[in-house]
Amino acid sequence: MSRFSWIDRFRNKIRIKGKNNNINISKNSKIVGCKIIIKGSNNTLSIGKNSILRGVNIEIIGDRCKLFIGNNCMIGDGCYLSVKEETKLIIEDMCGFSRNIKVMTSDGHPIYKDKKRINYAKDIIIEKKVWIADNVTILKGITVGSGSVIGINSTVTKDIDKNSIAVGNPASIVKNKIYWES
Repeated sequence: MSRFSWIDRFRNKIRIKGKNNNINISKNSKIVGCKIIIKGSNNTLSIGKNSILRGVNIEIIGDRCKLFIGNNCMIGDGCYLSVKEETKLIIEDMCGFSRNIKVMTSDGHPIYKDKKRINYAKDIIIEKKVWIADNVTILKGITVGSGSVIGINSTVTKDIDKNSIAVGNPASIVKNKIYWES
């Protein structure tokens, strides 16, 4: 079941292939200039109340994948959210994503060693009130703790504690016990 209003379909490029996909976009949310691709069955895309997505690429490929964007989130131009291989990407309430941010639950292609796969996809959780600056990449299996800030051009390869600032490639925590105001 999909629920995109006619205005959503007019303002965005939306392609859905498969069966039993569940799309829930809150009436108070706004998606403009986004590209949404869902390929597979039994997937879920949910965008909470008062969230704004501008120029975002959303890619859900596989079966039983889940992408949840909470209430009062802002996701900026050029962001890429990719969920594959029965994983989930959870972005909790009040998160702010600047521009050109990549969040991917999968490496994109399987890699093998001795005929065994070595790079399975993993869930990503971005907890409440996280601010992510321009050009950040968040890789599979990561949890970013609530109240944190990820600095510009960072690559997040390990979990970030709540109320921390993390920067660099790979990102590391440079300050903790912080808070920020929107």
